[in-house]
Amino acid sequence: MFGTIVNTIAIIIGATLGLILKKGLKPKMADTLMKGLGLCTLFLGISGSLKGENSLILIISLVIGIIIGETLDLEEKLNRLGNRLEKRFASQNSKTSLAEGFVTASLLFCVGALAIVGSLQSGLIGNHEILFNKSMLDFVAAVIFASTLGIGVMFAAGLVLLYQGIITLFSQGIAPYLTEIVIAEMTCVGSVIIIGLALNMIGITKFRVMNYVPAIFIPIILYPLFNLLNL
Repeated sequence: MFGTIVNTIAIIIGATLGLILKKGLKPKMADTLMKGLGLCTLFLGISGSLKGENSLILIISLVIGIIIGETLDLEEKLNRLGNRLEKRFASQNSKTSLAEGFVTASLLFCVGALAIVGSLQSGLIGNHEILFNKSMLDFVAAVIFASTLGIGVMFAAGLVLLYQGIITLFSQGIAPYLTEIVIAEMTCVGSVIIIGLALNMIGITKFRVMNYVPAIFIPIILYPLFNLLNL
């Protein structure tokens, strides 16, 4: 859990610095900066999406994942949690949505290969290097996101602690199913979802991104099945 704890602390510190910087940002600058972040996120999504080898796994994973996500309505549940945090902690004079910052940052910090692979290595062999690298990336992202989206970004650290902590604790049980190829397919699916998040940040679309997240884990089942059927 040490790597995940460091990651969580890095996000909190980064978000705190971002909130300090936010006071000096004009709304026009904040909006432009947010769209620039969206473009960077889009680049990360496109880069990661090229790691998959079987487009059929991507398509089927997204279809099944969306059905699961929409059935459970994960987006609404995450937004509801964000709104509860907003009612309890947000300032009445705040010009940014705490819920938006919480949801956007949570998805960015959790939807990706580094969170999964790093947590597995941390739990299996006590190697925290990947999570330490992720901590640096998340620190920088938290500074920039908090400077535009506000305190909601800081609360995303709690979800990172829960999400990565669960993967770390159960790493012994799920590791045998996560081969290098399976992780590559999961990375591809997660990166396509990140592209959707990036388009939302830029303001082009309004994808219910959280409802796509279950798709990330579908390749764990699909790849062995495809391998068995020689697809």
